[in-house]
Amino acid sequence: MVTVLCAILAAGIFVLDLLLKNKIENKLEEGEIKSLCNGRLLLKKYHNKGAFLDLGAKKQGMIAALSLLLTLSMTVIFLSTFTFRGNTALKTGLAFLLGGAYSNTYDRLARKYVVDYVSFPVKNPRISRIVFNISDFCILIGAVIITIAQMRDQYLS
Repeated sequence: MVTVLCAILAAGIFVLDLLLKNKIENKLEEGEIKSLCNGRLLLKKYHNKGAFLDLGAKKQGMIAALSLLLTLSMTVIFLSTFTFRGNTALKTGLAFLLGGAYSNTYDRLARKYVVDYVSFPVKNPRISRIVFNISDFCILIGAVIITIAQMRDQYLS
């Protein structure tokens, strides 16, 4: 049952982020900024042609291929968890990771860039230029869940 719920979670993250990206693409102009949550969040449309911070933007094909390879590898690991009970944290972490990875990989393959749209109003101009999407946060959440679970398992063993 947990495995099915985790698969639904991954699919839900993918669909939610895809819907948000489509809305941002249709409603915001490049460079336009909208304030949310009393100014704690900013909506910005940014087309990230590389990986994190646009790294590899000049090698989009390589970034897309690597993204696809890593996403497929995580999918195989996730599918292998279907065969055993327990490891709820691993399954949940992989669900977050995969939901985000599928969304960003889809963008890289279909749009040729990833739509980023959330930023934080900070005073440091270098940091304030960084723009994220829901998938980025889900990938981070998944990695943290998996890391904590692995540390816990090693500590308790």
